[in-house]
Amino acid sequence: MIFFTLEHIFTHISFSIISIVITIYLITLLAREIGGLANSSEKGMLVTFFCITGLLVTRWIFSGHLPLSDLYESLMFLSWSLSIIHRIPYFRNHKNTLSAITTPSVIFTQGFATSGLLTEMHQSAILVPALQSQWLMMHVSMMILSYAALLCGSLLSIALLVITFRENRQTFPKIQFVNQRINFLQKTYCLSFRNYHRHQLIQQLDCWSYRIISLGFIFLTTGILSGAVWANEAWGSYWSWDPKETWAFITWTIFAIYLHTRTNKNLQSTNSAIVASIGFLIIWICYFGVNLLGVGLHSYGSFPLTSN
Repeated sequence: MIFFTLEHIFTHISFSIISIVITIYLITLLAREIGGLANSSEKGMLVTFFCITGLLVTRWIFSGHLPLSDLYESLMFLSWSLSIIHRIPYFRNHKNTLSAITTPSVIFTQGFATSGLLTEMHQSAILVPALQSQWLMMHVSMMILSYAALLCGSLLSIALLVITFRENRQTFPKIQFVNQRINFLQKTYCLSFRNYHRHQLIQQLDCWSYRIISLGFIFLTTGILSGAVWANEAWGSYWSWDPKETWAFITWTIFAIYLHTRTNKNLQSTNSAIVASIGFLIIWICYFGVNLLGVGLHSYGSFPLTSN
């Protein structure tokens, strides 16, 4: 009862704080001169990280296994993973350009996990025999970490495409408009200054997208390989081509193509960003969509669609 109460407290505190952080981000978008709010939002994200950590540790102690046995626990671990990615720029004293991606992602995943759809999974349960293995921690944790990194990197690529599309759409009309004015030099300078900062932002998005997707690809490869070894121990076969395995392979292939396009200097960053954007949809199908079916060897974390 004590552990369940602690879980309840950690969940509501973290969700409340992350909701406040989202509100602060919206305010700072409208009033950039309020610098103190940005610091408050970062502190809020740090508190959220510790609350989710406390929730996972409490559930781990109570259940006796790493909390990765169902969809609710994996979503909370995904929120925790996104919170870690949110802290990565601070390790190198960079400005946090990931906050616009990671913060809404955390509130989305945690909000869905705590919604009424997964109420039956909130109570920790005994592991099914197939999951009672040391490979649970290695395989599932690597897969969820890869999902978090690949989703974040893909969203950065989508943001890059949006900014690039707007830049290509707005540049030529603005130049024609400037040519019709007397103060041509002044407006051209302002336009060039704005385009310079936009170009810098595109480069930052491209750089962080590549770094995070590369990290996620390593996690994904490790997760797939460890899962194959575990599958051989549990089912006598390294690969069975069930829906989860098939879509995991498709996900791996998409991001392998992304990394390959990055090595080709003749291709622009928008080409690799398009591949990563496709990967964003593939990840959700692999992680979330397959669970809706509730079929195959990986059906442990599916939705409780029926209740008796």
